[in-house]
Amino acid sequence: MKIWTGFLINLQFFTIVPIKKQLPMEKAYIKKAIQTIPILGFLQGALYTTTLYIMVEWTSLSPLAGAFFLWLLTIMITGGLHLDGWIDASDAYFSYRDIHKRLEIMQDPRTGAFGVISVIVLLSCRMFFLYEIVENITPWSYSLVAFVPFLGKTAMGFLLMQVRLAKNEGLAAFFQAAAGKDSTFIYYVYLVLGALAFVFLKHFYLYAVLVIMVIVSVLFLKRKMVKWFGGITGDVAGASVEGVELMLWMTVWLLHYFVTV
Repeated sequence: MKIWTGFLINLQFFTIVPIKKQLPMEKAYIKKAIQTIPILGFLQGALYTTTLYIMVEWTSLSPLAGAFFLWLLTIMITGGLHLDGWIDASDAYFSYRDIHKRLEIMQDPRTGAFGVISVIVLLSCRMFFLYEIVENITPWSYSLVAFVPFLGKTAMGFLLMQVRLAKNEGLAAFFQAAAGKDSTFIYYVYLVLGALAFVFLKHFYLYAVLVIMVIVSVLFLKRKMVKWFGGITGDVAGASVEGVELMLWMTVWLLHYFVTV
């Protein structure tokens, strides 16, 4: 079944889940992989929510301990793949060189000071947001936590398919050539299904805030990726996931201060 194979490709590419088989990489399967990226994000979110619920409701762990283990899980589940993209893109961006030189820097396997500093800031901010969320947790917190990686992966899929290529090789070029821009149309169906879930939970406006944040982030990044890097690459796509998810964690954190349900 093509859609199942496409999903397995995502597991193999973007997570540490061991897929011990040679998967076909023809265009039909890559297109299904792109179409199921948000599903992978939702399953990540379900794992985060389940882990968080168990730690909060079934153990005596402190909020700090619960936040730390959740924070660790967000890093481990992808094997640091997207963080690697964040580090490389940060090194390139903060070099303040021209686009050609930035692309060269991203291909350099060595890590510079700016990459190290940027990932420390990213992970520190995420830890702070998660701690505050766990400290002030409410019943609706769990549903928001579940949808953060879903929306982050949705944003990455849109950017991966809709932003022009910075170079005609690499992961981004491979996915664009195989899948095509029309492969993201199904994302709108996923977003509507997400909205219906929050309507059922009577928290639609919370979901709407997260979606608005994603829309703003995607529109901003679509322009800046071209300006900063000449377009999208695999590293830039990975960095976009980390950046969008950080903005979503920040939004969830702020909602705990300004929303009373």
